[in-house]
Amino acid sequence: MAAYVRDILSTKGKNVVTVRPDATVYRAIEVMVSNNVGSLLILNPHPEDSAPPVDGIFTERDYLRRIALEGRTSRTTRVDEVMTRNVLTVSPLNTVQECMQVMTKAKIRHLPVVQDAELKGIISIGDCVRQVSRDAQTEVAHLQSYIQSVVMGRYPA
Repeated sequence: MAAYVRDILSTKGKNVVTVRPDATVYRAIEVMVSNNVGSLLILNPHPEDSAPPVDGIFTERDYLRRIALEGRTSRTTRVDEVMTRNVLTVSPLNTVQECMQVMTKAKIRHLPVVQDAELKGIISIGDCVRQVSRDAQTEVAHLQSYIQSVVMGRYPA
């Protein structure tokens, strides 16, 4: 049985940590640290237009590439100057396997979940791995139960 993004969100929750596009990178890092997350979503500042709800994503990798290596200062650089734009998204109806393929191919670790132009949550590669592991453990438990019932003669032939 395939696991879906909605399964991850039902376990993980739908909380998404965000910052405004005009926030400084320093503020973004403070928010990331205080929430123990590796990325922040930057929401569209004009949600009334037909643009997607997610304007960008800011990750630890963005900090390393666009602040540290370029010699910028995090106290004066705005997040919208260094965030990743054109963010890939998935829906709650995508399978975990599809998400892992997208993340592997694009070399990313986070995917916002969007449905009907509304942000529903965010998943990470770690969330996907945990879901696959849970599913495998459940399958093993079912198989053990089946084998036990056959061995004990309780399973109808």
